Amino acid sequence: MKKVNSALIIILALGVFGIITTEMGIIGVLPQVTQKFHISASEAGGLVSIFALVVAVSGPFMTLLASSMNRKVILLASVLIFAISNIVYAYTTKFEVMLAFRILPAIFHPVFFSVALVTAAKLVPADKSSKAVTNVFAGITVGFAFGVPLTSYLAEQFSLEAAFLFGAVVSVIAFLGILIGLPSMPVTDKMSYGKQLRILRKPQLWLNIVTVIFIFAAMFAVYSYFAEYLGQVTHMDGSVISLMLMVFGLIMILGNYIFGGLLHTSMTKTVILFPLLYAVVYLITDYLGSYFIPMIVVVFIWGAVHSGGLIISQTWLTTEAKEAPEFGNSLFVSFSNLGITLGTLVGGWFISHLGIHQLLWSGIGFSMLAFLFIMIKIKAFKAG
Repeated sequence: MKKVNSALIIILALGVFGIITTEMGIIGVLPQVTQKFHISASEAGGLVSIFALVVAVSGPFMTLLASSMNRKVILLASVLIFAISNIVYAYTTKFEVMLAFRILPAIFHPVFFSVALVTAAKLVPADKSSKAVTNVFAGITVGFAFGVPLTSYLAEQFSLEAAFLFGAVVSVIAFLGILIGLPSMPVTDKMSYGKQLRILRKPQLWLNIVTVIFIFAAMFAVYSYFAEYLGQVTHMDGSVISLMLMVFGLIMILGNYIFGGLLHTSMTKTVILFPLLYAVVYLITDYLGSYFIPMIVVVFIWGAVHSGGLIISQTWLTTEAKEAPEFGNSLFVSFSNLGITLGTLVGGWFISHLGIHQLLWSGIGFSMLAFLFIMIKIKAFKAG
């Protein structure tokens, strides 16, 4: 049984990997999309922003609606939608159709994510649940490490169709694994909508939500312009930048487990130190940004710290949503995407008004805001 459950957790992580590959992989193939549909870069960029916006808006509501459904059915339906959407991306000749099929999987994104995390925790003894959640979270970091660069590589070396079919195949494998391996999981203790929504009355939850928004804004204010920064400031060429993206993603896998262990040892101390650590990384990056070799070392450190923001944010938010864990996870997915949108917009403003060299200060500012709200929460509610 232990081996079966471990395999199921890997399958759930694979499903998350497929979701991240679908959501973020589009960034690496936007040039090919503009050529295929004869549209501008800004129009193609709508494929990215519409996905994040739909996730942010629909997440909690969709999770509430699905809260009484069999968890296996929800997981199967979600990965099937992602598989179908990728097939549509590969073969459609109309941009409007592709845009519509960015909206559809975005609706299911937070539902799958929320249910997958709760399911992973239920598949193992209570004292192993945090490790199981960390393992599912690895699907995100592996998605950044391999899914995004591989999607870009397949589009460049073979075709745009091959890139999207890769995402479809990943989701189909996850679908078959869940179909065959996961037992039926009907909701026996159905929680009313009112009881789930009741957690929104907690001021400490809202402080944690604001913290998550600022942590993700701090992360993506700079990461969204990673390639542009390395190109303009460090003067790396395209091939080296692609390698740095791969290194960044690979080291995120290690960072995921490092921060998972630190959270298990002391959640509060880890949460307090994270935004300060991220600010220090940005300060080092700002100082060494124009030096080629030192920046390679910085990318390793940056990637490890970056991955911590994912699991730290999820843990911090859901500590105040234990009464409704799936709804709490959906809040994390929604508000983290809101943070990504905010950070990307502010980072872009810094570049256009202050210059690429000042980009790091947007991330530092958001890191300090996150630290401020963490301390307010701890002082006000004596978080332990």
